[in-house]
Amino acid sequence: MIRPDIIGHRPAYFNQAGVFGQAGRCDNFTALILPSQNRTGKAISMSLDSKDVNRIAHLARLSIDEADIAGYAGNLSDILNLVEQMNSVETDAVSPMAHPLDVTQRLREDTVTEQDRREVFQKNAPEIEAGLFLVPQVIE
Repeated sequence: MIRPDIIGHRPAYFNQAGVFGQAGRCDNFTALILPSQNRTGKAISMSLDSKDVNRIAHLARLSIDEADIAGYAGNLSDILNLVEQMNSVETDAVSPMAHPLDVTQRLREDTVTEQDRREVFQKNAPEIEAGLFLVPQVIE
């Protein structure tokens, strides 16, 4: 078993000989193990059938029309294959980036642009103390 993802009805796995199989239920959730490689190191293409799509829809509490199942199976299989391709990329030498472009943000001058108008705003307040608005206590 390589990596569990909670998308199936029963945990599936590849055994030591690289043969696909299924295990029993796991506690309160179910999982489908998506292996990224078999024993030879060759990437495995994951494709879902209508039975898998129905199980995923049941777990997600979605209703799917029978006519749409084939399309969903293809789309979900493409997503799983893309994830496997992304997992196979060597990223150890890549440093994390905050932005894909090497740019800096232009900042404005840190200067005061407005006058202090606290007294004007506090003229209409019912109660003020030490320059602060007083409000009724709402939490005891």
